[in-house]
Amino acid sequence: MSAPYTFPVAANYGNLPNGVFSPTLFSKKAQMAFRKTAVAQDIVNSEYFGEIANFGDSVRILKEPEIIVNPYRRGTLITPQDLADVDFILTVDQANYFAFKLDDIEIQQAHVNWMDMATNRAAYRMADQFDINILAYASGYAYTAPVGGVGTGTWALSTTTSGTLANTSAGTNELLSANQLFRANFVSGGGATTSVATGVAGTYDITPLQMLNRFNRILDTNNVDADGRWVVVDPVFKELLMDENSKLVNNDYMANQNAGGQLLTNRLVHTNLRGFRVYESNNLPRIGTGPGTAATAGSTSNYGIIVAGQDSALAAAQQIDKTEKYRDPNSFADIVRGMNLYGRKILRPEALVSCAWNSNVG
Repeated sequence: MSAPYTFPVAANYGNLPNGVFSPTLFSKKAQMAFRKTAVAQDIVNSEYFGEIANFGDSVRILKEPEIIVNPYRRGTLITPQDLADVDFILTVDQANYFAFKLDDIEIQQAHVNWMDMATNRAAYRMADQFDINILAYASGYAYTAPVGGVGTGTWALSTTTSGTLANTSAGTNELLSANQLFRANFVSGGGATTSVATGVAGTYDITPLQMLNRFNRILDTNNVDADGRWVVVDPVFKELLMDENSKLVNNDYMANQNAGGQLLTNRLVHTNLRGFRVYESNNLPRIGTGPGTAATAGSTSNYGIIVAGQDSALAAAQQIDKTEKYRDPNSFADIVRGMNLYGRKILRPEALVSCAWNSNVG
């Protein structure tokens, strides 16, 4: 028995009463879910790494030795300096996987290619999890995925070190405390806390461009190269940035395009704003209800994180990135599975800076 008519039928109309002539059809074009854009591959480097053999392996990265310069006078007795051979370790200790099964009957009788659709979605989800992990790590946060992988996970201040510290002045999250900004860094007595280790308070007291100016000042003070600087912002920050001085932003945009600059994409929203490549992402750490929460005194429970750096600050090495298909030994079905095995390392914490913030506009 077919489904009832979907088109209205007049009262007492009895022609073709069962609706058999009007079958239900399934479109061969399935609705694809919206996808977040990933930025991690654009802000990390892998120039230090060759092949890595097994899970848990590590890469030892030699650090440039420090040279002492002394004053010289005639007759000074010169004593050669002993060079220190210092290194730090990147550990391959992060992994994600997926696996799904399709029965032969489902494959044969389906009106769409479920295998291609599911594989495409799996590839996106793997890239998305990699992106979240990298941005959380660069910001000094740890991300916990939701149970079952469905919904939104949670972020918390990181208290663990991956491998060894690249800078002995860094905290357990491998970042310099002076480079992790919150309201107290902009307002005297601002925020409920005075230490990144005990909590943060998002700032609403500055404009987006003022935040970028502060980032630049810190990077300049740390002698970080001006070339290759980037910043990752959330949609709320981007909106306020555009509202703050749209003429400036539009002029910079046109200058980039007229000079034959890189075409903007939905993740790279500006090629040179205050010296930064500006990326937009929904994968930045967000605590509670995030940066769009109004908090007139700052907030320690609802805020977002903006992170900036330089191309040499952060590295990632993927050891295994593969997808394979095999026959299910217990049924007439194909199983598709994939794994992404990687490590990441903060190489120059002095070249990473972040800020907790509230928009205060709701």
